[in-house]
Amino acid sequence: MPEKGAILTPVQSQLLILRPSPLLRWRLGALTTLVFFLMLVVWSIDGCSIQTFVQPWRLNPYSLRVSTSPSPFPSPLPKPHLLDSDKPHHRQNLTLHNTTTTTVPGNLNVKKTNLTTTNSTRVQLFRWITAEPEKNFTENLMRNWLAPGGEPCREAKTVEISVPGVDGVDSLVLTAGEIHVFTFQAMDESKNAVCIGGDYFETDLSGENWKSRPPVKDFGNGTYSMSLQVHPEFAGEFNLTVILLFRHYDGLKFSTSRLGFDRKLRNVPIRFVKKHDVSLPELLSCKRSDFTRDAWSGRWIRLGKNDSCQISNDGRYRCLPAGFPCRKPWCEGAVGGIESNGWVYSTHCSFKLFSGETAWGCLKNKWLFFWGDSNHVDSIRNMLNIVLGHPEIPAVPRRFDMKFSNPKNASETVRITSIFNGHWNETQNYQGLDSLKDQDFRDLLKKYFSEKDRVPDAMFVNSGLHDGIHWHSIRAFEKGAETAAAFWRGVFDGVKARGLKPPEVIFRNTIATGGYARVLAFNPSKMEAFNGVFLEKMRDAGLVTSVVDNFDMTYPWHYDNRCNDGVHYGRTPAKMRWRDGEIGHQYFVDMMLIHVLLNALCVS
Repeated sequence: MPEKGAILTPVQSQLLILRPSPLLRWRLGALTTLVFFLMLVVWSIDGCSIQTFVQPWRLNPYSLRVSTSPSPFPSPLPKPHLLDSDKPHHRQNLTLHNTTTTTVPGNLNVKKTNLTTTNSTRVQLFRWITAEPEKNFTENLMRNWLAPGGEPCREAKTVEISVPGVDGVDSLVLTAGEIHVFTFQAMDESKNAVCIGGDYFETDLSGENWKSRPPVKDFGNGTYSMSLQVHPEFAGEFNLTVILLFRHYDGLKFSTSRLGFDRKLRNVPIRFVKKHDVSLPELLSCKRSDFTRDAWSGRWIRLGKNDSCQISNDGRYRCLPAGFPCRKPWCEGAVGGIESNGWVYSTHCSFKLFSGETAWGCLKNKWLFFWGDSNHVDSIRNMLNIVLGHPEIPAVPRRFDMKFSNPKNASETVRITSIFNGHWNETQNYQGLDSLKDQDFRDLLKKYFSEKDRVPDAMFVNSGLHDGIHWHSIRAFEKGAETAAAFWRGVFDGVKARGLKPPEVIFRNTIATGGYARVLAFNPSKMEAFNGVFLEKMRDAGLVTSVVDNFDMTYPWHYDNRCNDGVHYGRTPAKMRWRDGEIGHQYFVDMMLIHVLLNALCVS
C-alpha cells in the first residue's frame, strides 16, 4: 500500500495517453490564434480597443458606482431660456482676449449643437439672430390692421408692459452668445391685459462697442417677444431700452403726429458674461446670394476709437487713419475709410469696405440708375466725394445723367443716372410712387431703357419717405406699389423684347426716420410697413435681384439727430451748427450704406 502523500509514478502506457500529439498541438494553437484575431476584428469595427473592453470589468475601489457614459454623438442643446432670477449669479471680471475656436463642418446644422473637442471641453455652438421673412406680408398686415374689436380688452389702449424675467430683477445677467427671448404683455391704464396686437415698440440694445435692434414679434393677442443676443467678444455692460412709439397701428394712419405715444417703458441694465463653452458661428464675407434676404437683423460694433477726435474744417471726422484695418470676421478692408471712429455694420454676413482703387475696379464702364428719394442723392454725392476721389463736386441735383472718370485713370468711367421719385416735378415733393401717374414722367424713365444698344447695368430703387405723407392708408399704398411694380415690369419686358438684358435691381429699403421725425407721417412704423409692401409687390413682378436693408442699418441711430437731420443720414459734411445744437454731424451711417451697395453690386 503506498504511503500517504506519495506521488505516484505513471506507468508508460499512461504517459502515452496523456502526451498530446504534435498535430493536436498545432490545431489547438491555430484555433486560438483565429479566435483572438476575430475578436480584434470585431472590436475594431465597433470602434473599441482591448483596453476599453477590459477596463470596465477591472474592479477597483471607485468602480462600484454605475454611471451612464455620454453618447458619442452630438446632442441638441436645450432651447434658449431666461436666466432664473433667484439663482445666484457669480460676478466676474471680464477681459477681452483671443479665444480658441472650433472648426465646424460645412454640413453641420449649427442651430444648436454640442461639440466635444479632443480635450473633452464641450463647446455650445449657438445660431445668430436672424430676421425671419414673413410670407404674404401685405395680406397679413391688412388682416391684423382691420381686426375687429368688441371685447373690452380689444378696445383698450396700451400704456405699460409686463416683462417676466426682467421686472423686479435687481441685476440681470445673461450669457453672451445665446439668444435670450423675453415675452411681454401689453397692459392698459388699469393694469389689465390688452388682448389685441399692433403696438409698435422701439427696442435698443447698446454697450460701449455694440448697438443693435432686438427683433420684436407681435403675436396679435397683446403679447410680444423680443430677442437679445451679444457676441461673446463684446461681453460686458449693456442697456436695454423699450419705447412704445405707436399703439395699435396708429403709426400707419394718414396724420400721425397727434397719435404718437413715444413713452420709454423700460431702461434695463444688463450684464452679458462670456463663458468659455459658448460660441457662435464665424461670420463669412458676403456673397451675392446673401443679398436675397428680405429683412436683416444686424449690429454695429466698434473696432477702434479716438477720444480726442475733432471735426475738421470741411466738416469731416477723420478720427482714425484712413488705413485703420478691419478685424475679421466683422469686415474686410479699412474701417478708417468710412470715417465712423471705429463703428462698422454687419448682419448675417460681413461686408468688404472698398478703397478708391477697388471701388473703381468694380464700377468702371458700368451704368448705374437710381430711382428713389433724396437719400439716394446724398449717397451718390458722398460716394463721389469720399470713395471715388471727386471732392470738388459740392452737390448733385435730384435729376441728372452724367459720366465720371477715375481721377487716377481717365480711361475708367462710370455713368450715373439719378431720377428723384418724390414727385414727377423734381422741384416738388410728396407724391412718391404716385408720381408715375404723370405721362411725361413715365416717358422720361422709359427713355433711359430705350437707348439703341445699352441699358443700365444696375437699378437702385426705394419707395421713399414721400410715400409716407402722400398715401392716406396702407390699402391705398398697396395699390400704388402694385402700379409701380407693373410699370417697371413693362419697362423690363420691353428691354427683353429688344434682345437686351434688363438691369439687376437692388432694392434699398427706406431709412428709419430719426429724432423729432419718429412720430411724423413718415415715421418708422409706417416706413417699415411700406418697405415690406413695396418689396413684396416688386418680388411678385419678378424684378428684385438683391435687397439692402437700410432700415435695419439706420435703426440703431434713429433715436436722436446726431447721425441724421430727421429724414437724411448723409447730408453734406459741414462745420456748422446741426439740428441737435452741436457743431457738425455724423454721416458714417450713409458711408456704410455706400459700401454695402458696392458689395451687392460687386461681390461674386
